[in-house]
Amino acid sequence: MPELPEVETVRRGLESKVIGKKIASTEILWSRIIENDSVEFTNSIIGQEIVSVSRRGKFLIFHLSNSDLISHLRMEGKFEYYEKPTDVSKHTHVILHFSDQSQLRYLDVRKFGRMKLVEKGQALSEKNLASLGPEPIAKDFDLKEFQKALKMKHKAIKPVLLEQKLVVGLGNIYVDEVLWLAKIHPLTLADKLTKKQTEVLHEAIIDIMARSIAAGGSTIRTYLNALGDAGNFQKELKVYGQQNQPCARCGTIISKIKVAGRGTHFCPKCQKVRLE
Repeated sequence: MPELPEVETVRRGLESKVIGKKIASTEILWSRIIENDSVEFTNSIIGQEIVSVSRRGKFLIFHLSNSDLISHLRMEGKFEYYEKPTDVSKHTHVILHFSDQSQLRYLDVRKFGRMKLVEKGQALSEKNLASLGPEPIAKDFDLKEFQKALKMKHKAIKPVLLEQKLVVGLGNIYVDEVLWLAKIHPLTLADKLTKKQTEVLHEAIIDIMARSIAAGGSTIRTYLNALGDAGNFQKELKVYGQQNQPCARCGTIISKIKVAGRGTHFCPKCQKVRLE
């Protein structure tokens, strides 16, 4: 599943290819991908130019001449860019044809991804985006607000971080990595974390996400970015996928359990649970 670092890498790849492109026509091969009426979507988007591509959490936003196009990749969605038309994969569901004959295709094996065309400048006001927490970067992610919010969460820290309310972009992989770096057990109650632990956790979130973005994200199983490239952060993973391997910090064998229905990796020695 693409998480924030992978989506940011997709954004950068798209920006290098599609800025300034004019949409000449569209093909919608699986209508449920589009949240708007398909005919209305097609009629509205034709003739518009892609001005820029931004990201909010795990959402991509294509800023067009007169509209915003919101895209959520969900589990396995991805974009592929083609300079010239070629054979279309069976997993291709939406094609944007540009006036210079190039194409941007949206592919999704599971068909869970979604696109929605909204009024220009209104993307961030959409329900799913408006409720998101701050980005995991120092200038947006305020430590005191984070600490205050944690004190109001009487449940395990891992699902709290997965909610996207206190901070955005942390999926299963990066929550495991962040908690390992901060030496916090994933079942520790959020409101029982000490002030020092929250400070270390805050710093770990910023650090892990920054390093993963710099590495182009993580390539787990078959996920590739928008240009078909693999990220490299998986080479730096310390706990995710490392069950039965020695901890890189203390040598204790990494354990795997289920937390909130998600496979969760941690070091039993480095990450002591705190339930009260």
